[in-house]
Amino acid sequence: MFIPRPTITRRQSLQLLGGTALGLNALSSSAQSEWPSKPVRWIVPFATGGTSNIVARSVANELSKQLGVPFLIDNKGGGGGVPSMQEIVRTPADGYTLILGHIGSLAVNPLIYPDSGYDVNKDFAPVTLLAKVPSLFVVHKDVPVKDFNSFVAYVKARPGQLNYASAGNASAGHLAIEALKLATGLFITHIPYRGTGPALNDVLAGRIQIFSAGTPALLQHIRSGSLKCLAVGTQQRISALPEVPTVAECGYKDFETVQWYGLNVKAGTPVEIIHKLQLECAKALSAPELAARFESESAVTGGGPSVDYARFIQKEQARWKEVVIKGQIKPA
Repeated sequence: MFIPRPTITRRQSLQLLGGTALGLNALSSSAQSEWPSKPVRWIVPFATGGTSNIVARSVANELSKQLGVPFLIDNKGGGGGVPSMQEIVRTPADGYTLILGHIGSLAVNPLIYPDSGYDVNKDFAPVTLLAKVPSLFVVHKDVPVKDFNSFVAYVKARPGQLNYASAGNASAGHLAIEALKLATGLFITHIPYRGTGPALNDVLAGRIQIFSAGTPALLQHIRSGSLKCLAVGTQQRISALPEVPTVAECGYKDFETVQWYGLNVKAGTPVEIIHKLQLECAKALSAPELAARFESESAVTGGGPSVDYARFIQKEQARWKEVVIKGQIKPA
C-alpha cells in the first residue's frame, strides 16, 4: 500500500535546518566551554636542559594549577623541529596538543625547509607570545680572552680553528652566532646538537669553545665561573649581568638578537579555546613565582593577544630572511 510522504514547506525546511544548526552550535559551544577536560600534551621541539624547556615547563606548571588538568611537556628534539611540527599537523584541532613556537620553527624553517609538508602561516594558529629571552654569547673558561673585542681578535687570528655548539640547525643559538659572524666577519665552525642540554655539556667540558643561549640555561654557569659571558645580544645591558656589554656597545652598531618562545596550535582549533588558552597563559605569566624567576633572568614576558603574536611572527620572518640568505643556513 502506498503511503504518501508528508509535505514540508520551504519555510518549515529552513526552520528545521536552523534548529539543527543551533543545536550543533550549542553542542560545539558546550564542548569548547568544557575545555580542557583531560590532560593536554605540549610538544617542545628540543631535548631537555635548554631555555625552551625551562620556559615551557614553567608556564605548563601554572596552567596545570589554574585549569585543573595536567599540561604534559613532551620533548621531541631533532630535525630542526620539523618532525614535531609535522606531528601537530596530523593531530585533531581540538586544543589538546600544543607546540612551543620559536624563532627557528616559525621564522627560519619556512626558508630552509620548503618541502616540510606544512605551511607555518596556514597550518598553525598563534596563541600568544610567552617570553623574549636575552641571547648571551659565552666561551669556555679556558679560552684565553678577557672581553668581546679580544675574543674577535683571537678568533680572527685562528680562522676555522674554533667551534661553536648549538641546540640544532635553525635553533635560536645557531641563528644568534650566524648573525654575529655576519656582523664581525668571524669564521667559526658550527657543531649542531639535539638540544641545548647536550650542546651545553660539551661546552662545559671544554670540547667546544663557543656557545650562545638564553639566560635561563646559562646564568648559573656564568656565575659559577665555568663560562665567560662576553656580550649580550640585546640593545641595552641586562639587569642579570649589568657588567656585560652589548654587542652593539662593542662597535657593532644596531646588532640585536633575542630568543623568543610562543604557543601555537593546529589551525582550525576553535577560537574560543585559543582565546581561553591565551588568557590563561597571561594569568600564568603574572603568577608571582614565575614572574619573579623571569625577571631575575632578564626575560620579558608576553601573554598578549593572538593577533599581536601573529604580527610579531611576520616581522621575525622578514628580519631573519637576510641572515639565512647571507649566512647560507641550510638543513643539517
